[in-house]
Amino acid sequence: MTTPSSPSARLEDSIRISVKTQFLPEESSQDDQIYSFAYTVTIRNEGPLPVQLVARHWLIDDAKGQRQEVRGLGVVGHQPLLRPGESFEYTSGARLGSPVGSMQGSYFLITEDAHWFEAPIAIFSLQAELQSGRPGQHLH
Repeated sequence: MTTPSSPSARLEDSIRISVKTQFLPEESSQDDQIYSFAYTVTIRNEGPLPVQLVARHWLIDDAKGQRQEVRGLGVVGHQPLLRPGESFEYTSGARLGSPVGSMQGSYFLITEDAHWFEAPIAIFSLQAELQSGRPGQHLH
């Protein structure tokens, strides 16, 4: 259990994560129930120590109750080292079976002295901007 005075609590609080989302109508099909989204994540180290992002864990939920769980090393092929005051930004994507859903998760980071900690990614929503059209039409 982590107490507020432990190093991991302080390190966790020093990582700022912000997310912007975008619906991708050109890669979506309402008839096929495929809704594609891009999300851009900015990770900023506001702490006093360099940290390296080593792994990620995502929970991706759609409105039908379908959950995708994604675990892996790094993000988009990188395991960035963030010195104090530095940021790393990347864009990735998710596909849902409904026009509305959410994502949440965490990053796993390590300090130079091999102290591991987890930085939570708060839940955020994914929402398609649907346009009326012919059945089966791609959503452009």
